[in-house]
Amino acid sequence: MPRSLLIPSSYVFLLRDGADGGTEVLLHLRQGTGYMDGHWASLAGHVEAEETAFAAAVREVREEAGIEVDPADLQPLTAVHRVTPGAGQIEQRVDFFFAVRRWSGEPRVAEPGKNAGLGWFPLTALPSPVQPQEAQVLTFLAAGDPLPAVLLAAASVAWRA
Repeated sequence: MPRSLLIPSSYVFLLRDGADGGTEVLLHLRQGTGYMDGHWASLAGHVEAEETAFAAAVREVREEAGIEVDPADLQPLTAVHRVTPGAGQIEQRVDFFFAVRRWSGEPRVAEPGKNAGLGWFPLTALPSPVQPQEAQVLTFLAAGDPLPAVLLAAASVAWRA
């Protein structure tokens, strides 16, 4: 049996204190990407060759929201292992999730072709739909529960737009 060639991605939740005292998360509405368009999502993207998950997180935040994050401010949350049976190597994935509460600049839509808008949402009142693997992590954050080191995404679900 051939070995899995996992495709890594980094996901970043920008978090802030909301007016009601709860935590808010910045999400963007995906469009024009061919993957989960019409879903709300974090700032995220693939880890490029010879790039760390931390470096990818910093780069994706800059590319998608036009802000700067110090890698030292990234808080690792969990990893999600996603497998879609029968879909081949392209659907063997590992997603590294980070949270950050400090950055430079004001978040904005920096890639209008891929982003239909940004919004701050209370962790307890997320928009719908949110990408499934991200919703899973946000549910833990909203509950204040510790996150497991690795989460397994529902293997039987094909997450395509």
